[in-house]
Amino acid sequence: MSLIVQKFGGTSVANPECLRRVADWVLDVKKKGNDVVVIVSAMGDTTDDLIALAHQITPEPDDREMDVLMATGEQVAMALLTMALHAKGADAISLTGPQAGIRTDAMHRKAKILAINTRRLRRHLREGHIVIVAGFQGLTPARDIATLGRGGSDATAVALAAALKADRCQIFKDVEGIYSADPRIVKEARKLDEITYDEMLELAGSGAQVLMSRSIEFAKKYGVQLEVLSSFEKKPGTIVKEEVKSMEDVIVRGVAVDKDQVKITLEHVPDKPGVAARIFREFAGAGVNIDMIIQNSSATGRTDISFTIPKDDLQKAKSVMHSLATKTVFKSINMDNDIAKVSIVGVGMRGHSGVASQMFKALAGQNINILMISTSEIKISVIIRKKFAAAAMRALHQAFKLNRKK
Repeated sequence: MSLIVQKFGGTSVANPECLRRVADWVLDVKKKGNDVVVIVSAMGDTTDDLIALAHQITPEPDDREMDVLMATGEQVAMALLTMALHAKGADAISLTGPQAGIRTDAMHRKAKILAINTRRLRRHLREGHIVIVAGFQGLTPARDIATLGRGGSDATAVALAAALKADRCQIFKDVEGIYSADPRIVKEARKLDEITYDEMLELAGSGAQVLMSRSIEFAKKYGVQLEVLSSFEKKPGTIVKEEVKSMEDVIVRGVAVDKDQVKITLEHVPDKPGVAARIFREFAGAGVNIDMIIQNSSATGRTDISFTIPKDDLQKAKSVMHSLATKTVFKSINMDNDIAKVSIVGVGMRGHSGVASQMFKALAGQNINILMISTSEIKISVIIRKKFAAAAMRALHQAFKLNRKK
């Protein structure tokens, strides 16, 4: 007997027909003698609808109350899927994140899982139940409900798989797996049979929305092998796993684009030790996620510091910059919303030279100007104008011949 953790996204449980299909799939796994824990996201666009509803009430809703509101989406889905299983004669029970023993920190809307008490989950499994858990949520030290941020149901699934020492963790999506590029933009994009944790982590951080970064971090830390596959077709998906030597033969594994970025430039910052530390300490304290950073050279004792942040953090960043401005840390601010981050990722980049040159040549061939550059051991990212994002992705996909099966 194996313990299987399965996670179904919002599209997979979007309506009663989808819920009944998921129930059939889950029941089929159970009938083969396996224990099954299922994590569900909110149905369809429920989370977006709840956020929009809150903003009809107030332009700046309280984070704690937003968590109370948004957590209901997953609870609706878990209850309905459990009912669908009951209708098919299955023994099933639904649990909220807190009922499933998931404990988080107190950072509302972006909470991190601190611990999982699996005692109740294991009891229900011993009793023969299929356990349906609401993803995206847990309980804070103050016993308030907290949500894990966008894609948090993936993190719930992987964390539960690790805590339960599950034999498999399957993430069901509305796509057949992980692709070399967004297939909606690049028609030649190819489904990957496998990808390393590090490559997937870099792609997720670069705009690929198939898996949430924290879910991959959990998987890598605890050695949980993930399979990303379609909930609409029974086909093999993409395995996310530990790197093996043969995987380094692929120089670039994929291309990603993130158009939800803002570039901020703090102008005329004093060029002396401690200033940058002070600036970014305040952003960190406000929970603002800083991505790329560039500081210009100084000839006058002052410099410009440019960095990018997710659009979702812009309001918090504005509050921080207002506070810094009152302390005369800088003279002026420039904010640019018209940008996109384009990245290429591959563990094979470690041992191959000329990758950056090839990337820049491909972009130049499309007359695309580069505004910022950032590199890591297995990733190169550039900031460009948003209107060129699709052309850049297609050009890079072609330049590195990602349509070919390696």
